Order: sequence, then structure tokens, then C-alpha cells
Amino acid sequence: MKAVVYRNYGGPEVLSLAEVPFPVPGEREVVVEVVAGSVTTGDWRLRAAAFPPPFRLIGRLMFGLCRPRKTVLGGEFAGRVVAVGSRVTHFQKGDEVFGFSAFGAHAERVLLPEDGAIVHKPADLGFHEAAALPFGATSALVFLRDFAEVRPGESVLVLGASGGVGAYAVQIARALGARVTGVCSAAHADFVAGLGAERVIDYRAEDFAASGESWDVVLDTIGVTTLAKARPALTQEGRFVPLNMGARDILHALTNRFRRGPSVRVGVNEDRREYLEDLLAMIAAGQLRPVIDTIYPLEQIRAAYRHVESRHRAGAIVLDVEGSLTDAEELAA
Repeated sequence: MKAVVYRNYGGPEVLSLAEVPFPVPGEREVVVEVVAGSVTTGDWRLRAAAFPPPFRLIGRLMFGLCRPRKTVLGGEFAGRVVAVGSRVTHFQKGDEVFGFSAFGAHAERVLLPEDGAIVHKPADLGFHEAAALPFGATSALVFLRDFAEVRPGESVLVLGASGGVGAYAVQIARALGARVTGVCSAAHADFVAGLGAERVIDYRAEDFAASGESWDVVLDTIGVTTLAKARPALTQEGRFVPLNMGARDILHALTNRFRRGPSVRVGVNEDRREYLEDLLAMIAAGQLRPVIDTIYPLEQIRAAYRHVESRHRAGAIVLDVEGSLTDAEELAA
């Protein structure tokens, strides 16, 4: 089967299309024929070994010290089940599904455990839309709901509000009952307002920390600020929540109880089926919608990665793996 492989860490140029063996399911595994996938900042970090400073050595030890152990990237997918193991009961051939895979989704087929982060795809949710959800939307959900513990009536500032995580954070913060301010470029201001932000700040024209305003939660989705810089913009019991936590963020989080004033909330988003089910419930309630910036064919994988690394986008970067993107509605997504 066709897959995107990389055998060395580096820039997008290390990626290439190659033929690899078809996966064969174990007794409690399923094989999904991938219709659509996506490229995320997580994929970029793995490809480039660009792990946050506190995790550089750990990341190399986990994923390959000198070169990657797993050679096919891709953590998000949507497609159809084409093979199941002998003891699989939750899925059957022909089921339309989407979810997370630690690796391997930048390929025509991906192998997953039956009890992994995989759910049935609703009929009214397109494959490309579904593939745009898992990483960005679950990250936003977990960091806002579980780590920041956003409550109804609170105010939330989202840095990187038009990005792959930020576009979902604006919607989910609204769904949690918060008043949302988004920070992005002027070019994406209308887009972010359309997602539910009451106010949009152009980061090139205004420094949110010097605005004189304060928020209960500052969510940094792109790693552009610190607690020290954000402190003037936080309420007395405010929470600074960095997705890309550094050593100082971890230290602050461990010493929150010994300090007055704003706290730091950090954590790691785990790939869980229940998070995907939570997203589907929000979509059904009209509180959340998939957001796609651009859809690339698998053959343009390097361009897709460059787009992610540019950090100038409005939503997710999706891959059309099957080559079946002909539906006008999905193209418009």
C-alpha cells in the first residue's frame, strides 16, 4: 500500500511516498482504509524531533534516538473498517469510523486496537470533516474543560485563535459558557468572530497583556507567551494554560499552592475514545463544527507540512488520502 515515510528527522524534505506492507489485524485489532487524515503540530514535532525543551531527551528515547523507530506518521484518520480480528465485537467490516492513531495514518490503511480512540462516524459528518477533529478539538476540550476548569460566565482569551487548536478552543469555550476573546492576525478576525469570539485582538496591532483588560483563563495554543508576560491580563484567580509547556511552566504548576495570584495549569492530552464521544455530542447539540483550512492530496504531503509550520491558517490541514474528494460540499468545507 502507499504511505508517507520518513527515515530521518528533519524538514518536510525527509518525507516521501513509498510502498509498505498492508497491515494484518491481531485478534483484537481493526484495519481502517483511510479516506482522509490530517497534519498537525504533533506530526511536525515527531518528524523534526522538535520536542519542547523539558522533553527533548525523553522524546528521543521514546521515538528514536538518532532516527525514528516508527517510519509512518499520522495521528488522525477517518475511513472504513476493512478487516477485523477474530475477537473484535465493537466494529465490523464496512463501518465508517474516525479517531486517533499514535502513528501510521498517513497511509492508505492503518491498524488500531479495538479499544483505542476510534468511534463510529455519523452519516452526516463527512470523512474530511471527521479527520479535522481529533487532535485540535480534543486538545481544546481537555485543556479548557479539564485543566483550566472553565466555568459558565468566566472570560477566556485564546492565543492563536484561528489555528488548528485555537479554532476549536473558541467554540468549546463558548459551549462551556465562557465569554471569549480571540487573538490572531487581522486577516483571520472575521473567521474567529464567526466561531463565537465576542472580541478579536490583532496581535500585530495590540498587546493583549497591555490592554488593561483581564481574563479568567489565558489559553496559549501556539507557545507565544509565559505566565510572567500574561500575568497583567489575568484575574487574581486566573489560570494560564500553555499547550506547549516548558520547564518553567511545569515548575510554576508544581508550586501553585505556594503562590498567590494566577496559577499555571499544565497537562497532557491523552487519546481517549470518550473525548471523541464528547465532541460528537457537542456537534449534535450545534455547539461545535469542524474547521478546515486546506485539503491537500497525499502526494502533496510536504506542502501540507509546510503549511502547518507556517502557523498562518484558519483551521485544520487535512489530507485527502483516498483521492475521492469530489463532493462539492466537502470541498467547500
